[in-house]
Amino acid sequence: MGTLQKLRNQFRSGRKRRHLQKESERYQTIFLSRGLSVPGEAEISARIATRFPGRTPKAKGDLHILAIYHSYNWEGPSLGPSLAAFGEVKHLDWRDPELAAGKQPGDAGWKEAMNAGLLQSAKAWAAERPFDAIFAYLSGEQVNADILEKLRSLGAPMVNLALNDKETFVGRRRNGHAAGARDICRYFDLCWTSTMDALEKYVVEGATPFYLPEGANPAIHRPYDEDKVYDVSFVGQCYGNRPEIIGRLHEAGVRVEAFGPGWPSGPLTMEEMVRTWSRSRINLGFGGVLGHKETYCLKGRDFEVPMSGGLYLTEHHEELVPFYDIGREIVTYTGFDDLLGKIRWLLSDPDQAETIRRAGRARALREHTWEMRFDRVFRLLGALT
Repeated sequence: MGTLQKLRNQFRSGRKRRHLQKESERYQTIFLSRGLSVPGEAEISARIATRFPGRTPKAKGDLHILAIYHSYNWEGPSLGPSLAAFGEVKHLDWRDPELAAGKQPGDAGWKEAMNAGLLQSAKAWAAERPFDAIFAYLSGEQVNADILEKLRSLGAPMVNLALNDKETFVGRRRNGHAAGARDICRYFDLCWTSTMDALEKYVVEGATPFYLPEGANPAIHRPYDEDKVYDVSFVGQCYGNRPEIIGRLHEAGVRVEAFGPGWPSGPLTMEEMVRTWSRSRINLGFGGVLGHKETYCLKGRDFEVPMSGGLYLTEHHEELVPFYDIGREIVTYTGFDDLLGKIRWLLSDPDQAETIRRAGRARALREHTWEMRFDRVFRLLGALT
């Protein structure tokens, strides 16, 4: 990357950081001035019970669930089987051209056509058998508020998942409409966010938020019997400070390999990604958020790598602390020198590394599957006994 491009990237990153900081400050000011509070689980359950009086929760395996999401890579293998554990799932892929009368995203009128097709399919299925819950992984870029109002009329509690509210709670704006969750969140009975500091934003917008991170699917994220061929590997996109860190590790003599969009080795299939974690003595993680300096959030890899049996070394931040015993189940680093020291320590002590790896997998299996996440959400919705 040339000097001019670096300067451009720094300028854009700084501008984005300032914009997002102002956004956060504005929401916090409104939250405090109105005397608002983030609801706890008991209050959330009471709100939903009031909206759906007389509903009888059902046993696991007996639910009828409408699921609306597109599988870019991890969604189908992770969400689909986990939802199916709770009953019959009717899945709508919002990128399916058949749903939008043959139109593709980017075509004129695509969003309106897709929304109409989505509603028509949902109503037809609900007429045959009412839904017990509606799960969505949507943003304002895909769905209009009026369609969500009509979905609410189907009589099932609705939950929406958002995994990047740090950057995209509002996101891009077009004709006054936000591409993120801002304009649609209040139409859901529960807004499941993996971003702790977005809770106040949801409350300000009149929504009911619930903080719960990503999970992993043990049927997909599992150990493979593979020889260790990499000392350190990283799987993920090439952006931000990642290429600099990988480059400095190479310069320090660390045998590190990076995979994913933008790296010379290119992206991996889901299976090859999981196999790579088994082939690596150390699996590197980055917790930073693009556009935020010294700002971090939980990532899917935080649960996928340990569940896959990989030894996980990632950037330290406080949101990790409730979910792992740091140093015993995963290892974290602060800054490059600490990262290099931790890598050398783990490579020099394979017995200790193996103990941590095993403990991390045990914790992930015990507490961090997608199925466990959905169990908690469906109980909050009052759908599950």
